[in-house]
Amino acid sequence: MLDADGLNALEGRLAALQARTAPTVITPHEGEYRRLTGKAVGPDRLAAARELAAASGAVVLLKGPGTVIAAPDGATAVNPTGDAALATAGSGDVLTGIIAAFLARGLATFDAAAAGAWVHGAIADRFGAEVGPGLVASDLIGGLPPTLAAL
Repeated sequence: MLDADGLNALEGRLAALQARTAPTVITPHEGEYRRLTGKAVGPDRLAAARELAAASGAVVLLKGPGTVIAAPDGATAVNPTGDAALATAGSGDVLTGIIAAFLARGLATFDAAAAGAWVHGAIADRFGAEVGPGLVASDLIGGLPPTLAAL
């Protein structure tokens, strides 16, 4: 799992990801994508995520409106849950933890990333209205058990 500073440390060095032998998930937002690839995501987020997955050999979870999950083999998914309330400090850390937990439970890398994105967004959908625009990472963590229990 690589997010935030882990991604920033790889600026312009995708070969370091390609050399990994373990399954890897990277979770860039548009700014991190630009730093990794040297170019903007552009209007076709699906193509951008696929391109980065192929170039890096990692499963890519491109955060933002219509979060896209792409695998190196070309498999893709678009997450329907969540909204701009998730664009807060620490939210990506919670997402990373959810995905890591699914990986630890034995889910395949792509499935763990897609399920993690869905659950993360579902928490915001379910509890964001209660909290309002001040949704923070601890709100997401608190919403995780009831969201999973409701599945």
